[in-house]
Amino acid sequence: MRVSLSLRSAALAAVVGVAAVAATSCAPSTSDGTSEKDEKTGTLRVWLFKEVGNKPKERVVDDVLKRFEKRHDDVRVTVEYIPVESRAEKIKGAFNDPESAPDLIEYGNTDTAGYVADGGLADVTREIEGWKAAPDMDETAKASASVKDKVYGAPLFVGVRALYYRTDVFEELDLEPPSTLNEVATAAKRIRAERPDLYGIAVGGAYTYGAMPFLWAHGGKIAEEKDGEFVSRVNSAAARNGVAAYADLFGDDNCPAGKCAQMTGNDTVEAFAGGKAGMVIGGDFNRQAMEDGKSKGEYGVVPLPGKRSGDIAPAFAGGNNIGVLKSTSHRTLAVSLMKELAGKKTQRELFSAMGFLPTFTDTREQAAKDEPFVAPFVKTLDAGTEFVPASPDWGEIDAGQILPTMFQQIVSGKKSVADAADGAASAMDEAFGK
Repeated sequence: MRVSLSLRSAALAAVVGVAAVAATSCAPSTSDGTSEKDEKTGTLRVWLFKEVGNKPKERVVDDVLKRFEKRHDDVRVTVEYIPVESRAEKIKGAFNDPESAPDLIEYGNTDTAGYVADGGLADVTREIEGWKAAPDMDETAKASASVKDKVYGAPLFVGVRALYYRTDVFEELDLEPPSTLNEVATAAKRIRAERPDLYGIAVGGAYTYGAMPFLWAHGGKIAEEKDGEFVSRVNSAAARNGVAAYADLFGDDNCPAGKCAQMTGNDTVEAFAGGKAGMVIGGDFNRQAMEDGKSKGEYGVVPLPGKRSGDIAPAFAGGNNIGVLKSTSHRTLAVSLMKELAGKKTQRELFSAMGFLPTFTDTREQAAKDEPFVAPFVKTLDAGTEFVPASPDWGEIDAGQILPTMFQQIVSGKKSVADAADGAASAMDEAFGK
């Protein structure tokens, strides 16, 4: 996932908490945590992520809630904005304590499978399929809210990465924006050779979502599902070719391994924004960082190209969803509010306020017309994106830094591509096996 107005006052939160406990205490649950009641009045509690610069998001959400409450007599909605960094503990705590849990949550799309495995999210397949807006929903975004053909939320926004490049440097060196991954590498080395004060392209050994497009562009996969179980494929021949292509960008002729092997995605964006790189793989959500940096007014964006000219490398489709908790005693109201918060009108407003890319294709196309900057990102989405394995074990794999470790072993010279990929595959399979 990509993300993160302010919290309600402590006093209000306390009142809400008491009200929620009172409401849910009279709503017994089934053995699987599903409430036996579907109340049509009372208080709905919502947890959303707190963003950097959260006030615009607050204004959009407050307008949604006013409209919702106006249409539903005797219904009140309260919102708590929670830090993204501590979401896992807080949300899992809510799953384990239904009496204090909210009715709806915003959650990162890479968290879907884990939260479903924990038994916290309600199956809303029927409601999503019957939603008038559903046919316009981006399929990858819908898949990010799904596990085994069941839907557990409504996509709220999508984040995707493309290739930022310094227009002044490219003009100085008479370079054209790359049209293949080989041209990315060639341009990077040319920049480094003639402008040794710059990385050609800033890359990071701990930048998983910047590396994955190279693997996917070469026909590789992270993993695949067989007989209901996931099996790692990072050591397949195609995947190893993609891993090698990304690893080849580490070195004194582009981004020295001694520095770049430890860099994260944020580190690479900061390097570009700080005027220290000719190119970087960055997200639509990184624009403000570029505008606040030394590269302001001197950068362009194109889709990250694939192996062949005209191809676009598949990007990771990050983003957030809105889900209903299985324990809610207000299911009908909660589903209705979920659709309102993730609906087209709200997504248009969040795009204008926060720059969040809509998950509905028609709404996204209009956003690209209104704001030309997002056009390369929309083009990347339309070309086809990829996602992490929809396994509850992905959280452990991600937290265990298995893929970054693989890249760092390669670029440091400690292991060959084949050996490092085999080690990563083994570690992933062990996690999947649990």
